[in-house]
Amino acid sequence: MTQHGGTLETSSGTVSGAANPVAQLRREMGFWDVLLFNIATVLGPRWVAAASHNGASSISLWVLAAVLFFVPSAMVINELSSRFPAEGGLYVWSKEAFGDFHGFVAGWSYWVYTIFYFPGLLLASAAMSGYVAGSGGAALAQSRTFLLAGSMILLLVAVGFNIIGLNIGKWLQNAGGVSTYLPLLMLCAVGAVLWFHHGSVTPFTWATMKPQWSWDTVNFWSQIAFAFTGLELVSAMSQEIRDPRKTLPRAVMASGAMIAVIYILGTFAVLSMLPAADVDPKSGVFQALAQGTTMLKIGFIGVLAALFVSVGNAGGVGSTVAGISRVPFVVGIDRYLPAAFGKIHPKWKTPYISILVQAVASAVVLLLSQVNETTRGAYQSLIDITVIIYFIPFLYMFAAAMKLASRPDRAENKQAVLIPGGKLGVYFAAGLAGVVTFASIIFSIIPPGDSSNKVLFEVKVVGASFVAILFGLMLYWRGARAKAREAA
Repeated sequence: MTQHGGTLETSSGTVSGAANPVAQLRREMGFWDVLLFNIATVLGPRWVAAASHNGASSISLWVLAAVLFFVPSAMVINELSSRFPAEGGLYVWSKEAFGDFHGFVAGWSYWVYTIFYFPGLLLASAAMSGYVAGSGGAALAQSRTFLLAGSMILLLVAVGFNIIGLNIGKWLQNAGGVSTYLPLLMLCAVGAVLWFHHGSVTPFTWATMKPQWSWDTVNFWSQIAFAFTGLELVSAMSQEIRDPRKTLPRAVMASGAMIAVIYILGTFAVLSMLPAADVDPKSGVFQALAQGTTMLKIGFIGVLAALFVSVGNAGGVGSTVAGISRVPFVVGIDRYLPAAFGKIHPKWKTPYISILVQAVASAVVLLLSQVNETTRGAYQSLIDITVIIYFIPFLYMFAAAMKLASRPDRAENKQAVLIPGGKLGVYFAAGLAGVVTFASIIFSIIPPGDSSNKVLFEVKVVGASFVAILFGLMLYWRGARAKAREAA
């Protein structure tokens, strides 16, 4: 599929004017919208909590992940999004490099991961929101009823805003970006004051901060890399961004620097107030804030931070719904998914079928994940399934960057933001990030040390990932056969 102004070329023919669904999308997003979208999508207080639960060695893992994965990934995303600023992002890049089948596998994996990602994000978001109740927040964060009810409410809010349209939905994303960053700044300020007056409860030395190898903790390593992902998501909405060739690279670099710094400082802050073993991997940021603000006799700050993060989490869900739903929308236009996925809402001009299917499937998985599991076990299995499926299209993205580096249009495109060093630079950046991605997939299959049933954990994680990909392949073959019959 390629796009030229108001014309859409697909493998089934050419669509022009009002019949082109992509041409009906509205360019609603500028630089600040994209920057805050990236923060709402990528930055998560739960990753600071998970890192703190892992201990002081997470500090060095943050730095390694930033250098070996985050920076080269951002460079690859900037190059591909500026060379191919088309609706569909990663799906289009993979298809451009490897053809329809591989483009579909990348696009399907990239979409279906959210069905497992949203339940984990929603559970963590509901747990953190419980701290609005103040000292009773810790009990609410472990209540299955509260977590499920809060998760469903957040999902409904995010879906509703994004169906109505980006002119409304982008404000949820913008508020999400600001409201996600502010509580972490509050955390750092509280942690710094207590550290100055009372010292840190965790010793920070080279021995404690260097990476610690253990089969019980290696599962967490993939989460560190995953916490840095999401910068590519807004590229799937390129036709809804004003001047995407300039806006996307600038917003990616600015938001990337802000995210990396706050992850590291936030982890320092939590561990300065709480021992690693006591940190809840979902809501540990607010455990630390509740304890720190109580010691400083400013408990209202902790409640205010919880209010902020409730908005931030809704924005994070909203930004992911908005970006990911564009992939099955474009695949539906290409007719490898049912044609309904390619429909635009007649009034709000959004891919509403794609958004609704995504929301319903996520709600079902959220309920099923609770079967025979503790809330922590259900959360962890969802995270690992998410990482495995999500990183498959990342492997395609890095391979596509290397494949497309040889095309002559790379040097001829004056508007592209290219990786320095020519083809060698592309191979180095994409290859480095690709190795980290592959390792993260392998690490996600290894059960964490506190898993209650390691065999069941592996069966659920590997089995769910396999079934999700297989179902997508069945849809692809169905669509390919239908298109072949029409061509004949």
